[in-house]
Amino acid sequence: MRSNPISHHKHIRKTMLAIIYYIILGIACLVVLILSAITLVLLRPFDPARRCIHEQSRLLTQLFFCWPKWRKIVRGVEKIDRKQAYVITINHTSMVDIPLLYRIPLNFRWVSKREVFRVPFMGPLLTIHGDIPIERGNPSKAMAKVLSLGKLWLGRGASVAIFPEGTRSKDGEIHNFKLGAFSLAKEAGVDILPVVMTGTTDAFKKGWLVNWRHRVAIRVLEPVSAEAVAATGTKELSQQVHDRMVTALAE
Repeated sequence: MRSNPISHHKHIRKTMLAIIYYIILGIACLVVLILSAITLVLLRPFDPARRCIHEQSRLLTQLFFCWPKWRKIVRGVEKIDRKQAYVITINHTSMVDIPLLYRIPLNFRWVSKREVFRVPFMGPLLTIHGDIPIERGNPSKAMAKVLSLGKLWLGRGASVAIFPEGTRSKDGEIHNFKLGAFSLAKEAGVDILPVVMTGTTDAFKKGWLVNWRHRVAIRVLEPVSAEAVAATGTKELSQQVHDRMVTALAE
């Protein structure tokens, strides 16, 4: 059976567009990496929270979502106190979750598995950004690192972003939370900012083709105050935030 020539032509066109898109992103990553390295050297004594480097990363993520037919919906930003540092908890279904979080107006550091720091361009960029690498195979060591480096960044006025499930959800649902994010919030005495994302799973098709007509959404929920964090047990706190995020996702 002969293939449909129109369908074949469309596939070739989409493939070429995806290649061009990835080339542009690769060049942008290299440029931002160089600029961030220069910024780190020049401004490190004057910018301990690395706000300037974070803003450069934000520009890179703006390019990631530059395609005009991608709808970006952000709700609940008015709940954020931009002068405050939070432990941010996010549901995780796709790598697209990472650039999407940059749509919220906060300077933050990621907690991420060590393997991501070995990815070309991306790994050095995460290191310069100040993100926190953890070994998922060693839970006690990972927890100690989250607490020590997390409190360091929070003390400098930067928020810390964590996927409390510990890994990607394969079915799009929010599963059980690990306790690291909540232990960090309790020890640092800061608010927890729950964030729910949708649409990131389907942003890319099989074979790394881009879903050019798509919608991604991010919803910021009401923060859990530092006082409420301090007054609630870690497991109970984890369950409360989990239930709120599940409800928001269902809505």
